[in-house]
Amino acid sequence: MNRSVSHFYPRLSAFICGFAVLFLFASAIADQVAEDPLERQMLDIAKDLRCAVCQNQPISESNADLARDMREVIREQLKAGKSRAEIVRYFVDRYGNYVLMKPPYEGTGAPLWALPLAIFLVLAASAWVFLKRRLRAPMPPPPELTEQDRARVREARRQEAE
Repeated sequence: MNRSVSHFYPRLSAFICGFAVLFLFASAIADQVAEDPLERQMLDIAKDLRCAVCQNQPISESNADLARDMREVIREQLKAGKSRAEIVRYFVDRYGNYVLMKPPYEGTGAPLWALPLAIFLVLAASAWVFLKRRLRAPMPPPPELTEQDRARVREARRQEAE
């Protein structure tokens, strides 16, 4: 039995080495993947456009039918020689500024950028006024101890000292 095991390991190691050489050789002769420049341009534009049926997802990542159609429109317009600005303008004209992942700072998009800052400023001012009033109000004086409370304190101190 020992003899059959000793013959098994050299065969196994030769088998593993053969597969390793085969995989290394296959990866060495593999062709490089060529990326279509039109596809790269389409994806660059698509990542800045929001899918109208998805929740805050760019059309470059969406699998919705509308997103596929929008990507196809971008491809067609790129083939027609239109610029990035013209393609984006086409979608803004159709869907409004909502289609942009980053709405513009002017017009209807301005409140989207200014509202969070305004809310923060109102909350900060409210907190400052609240804390200012709270710190300005004097603390009420502590209540006077009754004779019964003083006796309990004396008793507790006496027991602690023992």
